[in-house]
Amino acid sequence: MFRYVYMNASARQRHTYGARRAPHLGKVRQRRIAELVDEQGEVTVAELAEQFEVSGMTVRRDLRKLEQQGLVERTHGGAVPPSAAAAPEPPLKERFDHEIHAKRRIGRAVADFIADGETVFIGSGTTTLEIAKALPPERRLTVVTNAVTIVNALAPMPAIDLVVAGGILRREEMSLIGHLTEEALRDIRVDKVVMGMRGVHPEHGLTSDHLPELQTDRAILRTGGEVIIAADHTKLGHIAASRMAPVTVASRLVTDQDAPEGIVIALRQAEIEVILV
Repeated sequence: MFRYVYMNASARQRHTYGARRAPHLGKVRQRRIAELVDEQGEVTVAELAEQFEVSGMTVRRDLRKLEQQGLVERTHGGAVPPSAAAAPEPPLKERFDHEIHAKRRIGRAVADFIADGETVFIGSGTTTLEIAKALPPERRLTVVTNAVTIVNALAPMPAIDLVVAGGILRREEMSLIGHLTEEALRDIRVDKVVMGMRGVHPEHGLTSDHLPELQTDRAILRTGGEVIIAADHTKLGHIAASRMAPVTVASRLVTDQDAPEGIVIALRQAEIEVILV
């Protein structure tokens, strides 16, 4: 049955104004959401709904529109910056100077966690190379590695026993990978595993660019107890092509002061010790 609803002039004006104003408010909110994603590294639907006093469905529509514009990348329950879907990492030789001061601070901090008498696996990468360089030459250690660069850095230090897991040389990273490496690691047990990482994300975990290296990285993780991830802020929030493991396999992450606050908070909520240097 048709029902006539009387609307006085004032109400009609408010109704018309609201209809004109809603799309504008939506655009303002979407712009602010994009800014928050960029500032924090990650946002959740629940947080945005509470902050902007809108429904979760409205936030999801906003995120869908922002993703279509290339301003964010949606995740399960939220969004991350579009750069989080990281492009393949450049070869090792092109990365030596990138964020070098942060990598050196991270290297010194991680080296302090490695105690005299321990057996430690140190993986490949430019940040892990700074860790090897920061180790005191008189410290008695056994270092297991599959990285040629780590071998070269530690070979002059007689107090450090070196164990090299041989395999197929990946020239771009100067690392040894594949079945032979994984077999060599099968019977090795270490006190700590120290690895760099292409992508560190609270939800998407530890990720890598190179699929053939994935099984070798997983074999490395199986060698030890405490896992320490050494990664500068550019790796936090990134999602590379291959998921190696959930982020919770790491007990400690050492990064620099420019790490996205939202990512740091999420990692700490996952009971990972995050150290900013």
